[in-house]
Amino acid sequence: MTDHLTLSHVQAAHHRIKDAIVKTPTLHSKTLSMLTGANIYLKFENLQFTAAYKERGALNALLLLSEQSRSRGVITASAGNHAQGLSYHGTRLGVPVTIVMPVPTPTVKIVQTESVGGTVVLHGETFDDAYAYARQLEAERALVFVHPFDDPNVAAGQGTVALEMLEAVPSLDMLVVPIGGGGLISGMGTASRALKPDIGLIGVQAALYPSMYAQINGRQMACEGDTLAEGIAVKQPGAFTSKIVEKLVDEILLVSEAQLESAVSLLLQIEKTVVEGAGAAGLAAIIAHKEKFAGRNIGVVLCGGNIDTRLLANVLLRDLARSGRVARLRITLQDRPGALFKVMRSFDAHHVNIIEIYHQRIFTTLPAKGLITDIECEARDAQQLQGLVEGLRAEGYTVERVELN
Repeated sequence: MTDHLTLSHVQAAHHRIKDAIVKTPTLHSKTLSMLTGANIYLKFENLQFTAAYKERGALNALLLLSEQSRSRGVITASAGNHAQGLSYHGTRLGVPVTIVMPVPTPTVKIVQTESVGGTVVLHGETFDDAYAYARQLEAERALVFVHPFDDPNVAAGQGTVALEMLEAVPSLDMLVVPIGGGGLISGMGTASRALKPDIGLIGVQAALYPSMYAQINGRQMACEGDTLAEGIAVKQPGAFTSKIVEKLVDEILLVSEAQLESAVSLLLQIEKTVVEGAGAAGLAAIIAHKEKFAGRNIGVVLCGGNIDTRLLANVLLRDLARSGRVARLRITLQDRPGALFKVMRSFDAHHVNIIEIYHQRIFTTLPAKGLITDIECEARDAQQLQGLVEGLRAEGYTVERVELN
């Protein structure tokens, strides 16, 4: 294994892996460009076979193993895209692959990993527990550990994303890249800066897991919480990758959960493409900081598309609520015949569709003859919904909107 990373390493990796991965498209988004004021080019890494760029680094690392190491097999700790990428290409090459995952790992991720040939071992409650056990098994079984990000050969494979982007769109003058452990931005940064020394490099992390941001800026920051971007929810960035990030990356931006949710929703609505939270982080940062990107030719990596369908549905509904198209209105009524019917007439008059109605008579601070009705409804836009609220209040009703956090 090399202990450093250069353009030649990334180019060699690309030559090595190019016939076994998808050369995903880099496409201009007219609508997102109009929305942000920048020229946005999207790299659709969610179209890889395992729906994430992680295949590139995993395959490069596997191909660089000796025949003896391949015959012994490889091991890693991962509950996400690295597990699938390593399992898929390991199986394809005849290399036994063991993946250690935390016990609470969602069943769908276990099944996906096993379906592409990986042997899953469940251990511990956290990634750190799984990682420690994987290193233990590495020694006990004489396996080769393939790190998810803190490995120059893995980073070289990930850097091939930048080679393809700059080949497709030579005019790119900035790359916006999600950061977890730092493997993707290390590889992409090394390649792109060698080819275009003045290219801008912006990293993006979830605000709940600002590990690389804190390390580079010399700050102590908590890394915890349920983030939509679990693919970049890394508490401790790589030692090797941190050095490259500190040297090459211009700035790391943090994005909130609401911003991530909105970006996932936008990409589905506008580009008709499904991305996971980490995959939407780049777009989320551009929308949140439009002034930093205005007028630039920006390459954005949609690094993965593995998102649970139920979670995706929840994200889309929450985004509709934030935009004012879906709402829950809490209305105080008198408990008498016809009270609800009169409210329904207001909804009809404003052409607002009712989705669900919830009555609450018992668990309330209202008098015994009062009741609270929560009505979930769907409007054309925020203005139509506001017109309904104002109309109800004009008729004497007390109306509150139940807001999302």
